[in-house]
Formats: sequence, structure tokens, C-alpha cells
Amino acid sequence: MPVLNERSYLRRAVETVLAQDIAGPTELILALGPSTDGTSELAQQLAQDDGRIVLVDNPAADIPIGLNLAIRAGRYPTVIRVDAHSELDPAYARRALATLDRVRAANVGGVMRADGRTPFQRAVARAYNSPIGLGGGAYHGGTQEGEAESAYLGVMRRAVLDEVGLFDESIRRGEDWELNLRIRRAGYRVWFDPSLAVTYWPRESWTRLVRQFTATGRWRGELVRRFGRGNSLRFFAPPLLVLDVVLALVIAVLQLTGVLQGWASVGASVVYLPLIAYAVLIVAVGLGPGGGRGWRDKLWTIAVLPTMHLAWGCGFLLGLVGGAHDTVDTSRLGSRNTPLP
Repeated sequence: MPVLNERSYLRRAVETVLAQDIAGPTELILALGPSTDGTSELAQQLAQDDGRIVLVDNPAADIPIGLNLAIRAGRYPTVIRVDAHSELDPAYARRALATLDRVRAANVGGVMRADGRTPFQRAVARAYNSPIGLGGGAYHGGTQEGEAESAYLGVMRRAVLDEVGLFDESIRRGEDWELNLRIRRAGYRVWFDPSLAVTYWPRESWTRLVRQFTATGRWRGELVRRFGRGNSLRFFAPPLLVLDVVLALVIAVLQLTGVLQGWASVGASVVYLPLIAYAVLIVAVGLGPGGGRGWRDKLWTIAVLPTMHLAWGCGFLLGLVGGAHDTVDTSRLGSRNTPLP
């Protein structure tokens, strides 16, 4: 578990890991970044209370570095990645291990079941859980078991990780997708099991959500630069939306200033059609059952969905054109430029 500034979530996350109903020895390795909110002190207290908790320092705070430090410190043949912003069902590990053996996979993952504590966070959770929100990836609500492109968090065979290499420490977002790409290219299975579910708590404010999705989108653009068509086509929808918005704004200015007139103006207006269709879709989702119960919930959902899409799409285009370089997710540390889990 990579950890940084998670005092509000860490204790519960750790409790759900330690409560796993599993036969045999286990350990929980926390890779501690330089937190400023008392998270490290809480982790030390938790480790004193339970000998199964092992602490390793992750001064760089990068996720893949922390994950690799934790994996190297581990003693057992199966690695279960967990997150400080998540909670596990008591049977999660047992079921995952059974699936791992049953289908002879190298990595098994389940559903990211987002939840929220505030109206805004619940709206973000609804967007996470909707195929419209994050593009229909299996772990965002899939119901069909089978081979997958990637796995949320992941229950992995240590021997396979040693064979293909651990997480790529040059990738700060999307490191799990890239690792699973190497696993699949080595001839092993990555498997999705919808009976596995992990509760995930998304970002709690609009600015943090924008920063998170911009950074994630930029790293996806970087991964497209590196791996091309190894990336799913669904990743290209948000940047196409952004490009259409920009083009529509340009056309609107040209029409309002009289540069485009007559049939040329009518023909150029076709750029508005995808945006109209998108707006209708977002409103339909927001006003439907997936938008929540009351008008407040529905309005939050209608606002959150395009925020996620446009932030991710803008980040993608920046990453595709210029690369990700040292881009990091600052969404859990205010404005500090520090890499975060």
C-alpha cells in the first residue's frame, strides 16, 4: 500500500486488509511517503499494534517506486496491491486467490466500487461507476468474467513480477496498465472477476478532481506515445471531445464576426452536432437513475461528468504532444508539486 497524506482514510483501509478471511500467513507493507498530515505517525502506531504491518520509507513519494519497495520487502509468493483510499470486503483476498488458481492467471482484479461521503464526492463516485464516466473499462462496473486489458489494484504472482520486471518507475500514472501490458505480452493472463469488489473513495473537491484527471490524462498521452495502438480506442474519446469544443469555438467566432457566411457557415455548423449529442447524453444520464435521487445530486452529476472528460482530454493532448515529463498528481496536497498515490 503506497501511502501519502491519508490520515482520514488510512486506519479504515488498514483494518479491512488485516480483517481478510484467508488461511496462511500474511503481511501488510506500507510504503510511506513524506506526509505532512500525521499519516506516518498513525502508520507507526498501527504497526506497533499489529506485527503483520511492515513499514518501508518511500521518500520520492512516487507510486511505482513505493510499490516496488514494498514488493521487494515482501516475503510471500502472492502480491496483493491495495490502496489507502480503498476498503476491502473480508473475503476479497480469499476469492481472488481462488480465481488466480482456477483460471491460471498472473494477475486478477475486480470492480472499483466508488463511494462518497459528501454530495460532491458521491457525484464523482456515480461518474466512476457509470460507463459514461470513465469509458466502460471492465473494473468500472463490468459483470462479465474473463481476460482483461488491465486489473484494478491486482492480485499478482510474485514469480511473474520477477520475470517481467516490477513497476516501471519512470511512469507516474498508468503504471498498472503498463505492467499488465508486459504481463500479457509475456504470454500470461490478466483476469477480471466481477465477484471481487473494492470500495474506493474519490477526490473530495472540484479543484482536486481537475488536477487528478489532468495528470492522469497527460500520462495516458505519454503512454500512447510509447505504446501506440497497445492503448484501447476508448482512451481517445475525451481528447476528441476537447478538440471538437475548440473547433466549435473557432467556428462560432468566425460566424459571429461574419467571416463565415451562407452555405459555408451552414456546412461548418456540423461541428456543433457532436457537442449537442454529448450534452443531451450528459443531461440524460444526470436526470436518469444514475444521476442520484434528488435534484441536487442530479445537478452535481451533470457538472462532474464533463469536468472529468474535459480535464482528462486536455491532459491527454498535452501528454501526446509534449510528453508527461515530470507531471505529477497534486490533488491531495493542495498546490504542492509532489507525486501522490
